[in-house]
Order: sequence, then C-alpha cells, then structure tokens
Amino acid sequence: MNIQEIQTKILNRYEKEGRKFPRRETTDPYKIHLCEVMSQQTQLSRVLVYRTKWLKRFPNYEAVANASQKEILTYRSGLWFNRRGLNFRNCAKAVCTQYHGKLPLEREKLLQLPGIWAYTSAAICAFADNQEIPVIDTNIRRVLIFLFSFPETLSLQQLEKEAKSLIPSWRSRDRHNALMDYGALILTPQKTKIKSLSKQSKFENSDRQVRGRIIKTLVKKEKLSLTEIKEEFPLKDIDKIVKKLKKEGIILEQGKTISLL
Repeated sequence: MNIQEIQTKILNRYEKEGRKFPRRETTDPYKIHLCEVMSQQTQLSRVLVYRTKWLKRFPNYEAVANASQKEILTYRSGLWFNRRGLNFRNCAKAVCTQYHGKLPLEREKLLQLPGIWAYTSAAICAFADNQEIPVIDTNIRRVLIFLFSFPETLSLQQLEKEAKSLIPSWRSRDRHNALMDYGALILTPQKTKIKSLSKQSKFENSDRQVRGRIIKTLVKKEKLSLTEIKEEFPLKDIDKIVKKLKKEGIILEQGKTISLL
C-alpha cells in the first residue's frame, strides 16, 4: 500500500471504531492541555476520574492560578508527579498574566510557558486548533516505524520531520487520534516487537515513592517529622530527597520537621 492507502485505511477504522475519550470531544485548549499533562505516564482510566474532579474545582487557568500550592497538590495527589502539578500552576499564572487567561495556539509561544515542551505544544496545536503539526507519542512512533520500516534508532526529531510528509495536512486532529488508536489496539508492542524509547523506573523503594509519601502526608497535616519518614524508609537518603524538594520550592524545613510552602 502507498501512503494514501495507509492513511485512508487507518482513518476509516477510526471513524467506525474510534475510542471515545473526553479529550476527543472538546477543542478547548485548557482541557486538552490538562489531559495531556495528566496522561503522561499515567493510565487513562485513572486520568478520567481525576479529570472530572479537577475540572469541577478548576474550570480554567484563572482558577488554577489563584489556588494555593497545597490545594493543587491535594487535587493531584495520587496522579501526576508533584512537580508536574506545580508546573501546571506556574503555567496557568503565566497564561493569565501574559495572555489574559487564554492559552496561545502558536507553538513558539507555547514553548515559552512553564512545563510545556515539544510534545505537549504539538498536541495542543493539533487537537485544539487542528494545525498541521506532527504529534509523536509512543503509539504513533511505533506505527510509523513499523509501516514505513524506519530504524528504531531514529530520534523523535528526525521522526517528526519524516512524519510531516506522512501525516496528511487535512483533518490533523482526526488523523492523529486514528494513528494513536491504531498503535494502541492494532500495531501493539507485542505484535511489532518495537520497544519504547524509555521505560519508567520501578516505583517501589524509589525516590519517587518517598516524595509521594511526603507530599501525601503533608496534604493531610501541617507538619511531618523527618524521623518518621526516615524510619519508614531506612534505606533511602531522606536528607537528599528533602533537599531537592526544598530546592523545587515545594516544602519548608524547620528543625526536624517539614511542611508545605
């Protein structure tokens, strides 16, 4: 099959059997941005529950910008990485200050905002504004490599350049959703034997687990004893983890206790 035939086949399948997600039913830049941030390294089933709760409390960037750090961490507790949630708040503040609460849909401007990198900026432009910008997530990467026999060593930057000629300029939103479904349901890792670029490290006994435990506790009570967390994780360098949390502006250390800023 040539490129046109492949594109038509994948889109036809999507039109008949495409998965239904809230993100696919909106073109609101705020909601799409939120979903992209929530979905990173997180199962979709968990995202849907948190998304509903979040949008009820924070319906727009202004609501996020005006929330306290503790409230942001409370509403994202158990879902995103803590830093990711605070970056979203910082981004909301910048959007309100610079763009009157409306997310700009120019990729160059998006990349200047806190916490928005190459993939997120492309996804916002494609899904909120139907722009002709290649979006390369794990599933789309696998589909393109398999169907067009690209080497697995091809970088995302190189693959994005190739994708510009492979992803049609029309109906960008639908085409990308179709490719994502095709990779998730048809050309799976098991079928293609194509490995992902990166694999999330083990959570159990990791620094991420300790950080999550600290934040989850401080969301519920004002202070946490360093002795308590050291006893719970005797093999971890708690002082190093606390130092990093302080540097990121998440916690405050006072003697042998810590609290949220």
